[in-house]
Amino acid sequence: MTTKMTAAELDAYLDEVFPQLHYGGRTFFVEAVGPMSARMRCDYHEKHLRPGGTLSGPTMMALADLALYAAILAQIGPVPLAVTTSLSYNFLRKPAPMALIGECRLLKLGRRLAVGEVAIRSQGESELVCHATGTYSIPAGP
Repeated sequence: MTTKMTAAELDAYLDEVFPQLHYGGRTFFVEAVGPMSARMRCDYHEKHLRPGGTLSGPTMMALADLALYAAILAQIGPVPLAVTTSLSYNFLRKPAPMALIGECRLLKLGRRLAVGEVAIRSQGESELVCHATGTYSIPAGP
């Protein structure tokens, strides 16, 4: 199965439709896409820190949501109104002070719904810091 969008095309698309994502400096990057999958990176930056100096939950939530969006669009192409309908997060341990990697695997990709899971790790580490599952609604085609 080939993808309809490459990692570079997805990065450019996110720049176009979500320019606010990079306010204060670009930190989110699509690293790879494949059949029913995507990998994203969130670079370590002070704008993502919470009190105590750890990467915040909202940062991990954004990374998971973006990884799901990237995995879906890689399969179906640029559909701007594909939207999140549910997300669930399990924060498992404090992330290390380094980039986060979110690896998404789509479990189901139908005509109207997509379901996936995202494993988030500190870059270079094997232990999960967060596990997320989510569902996206895909608008009906023309």
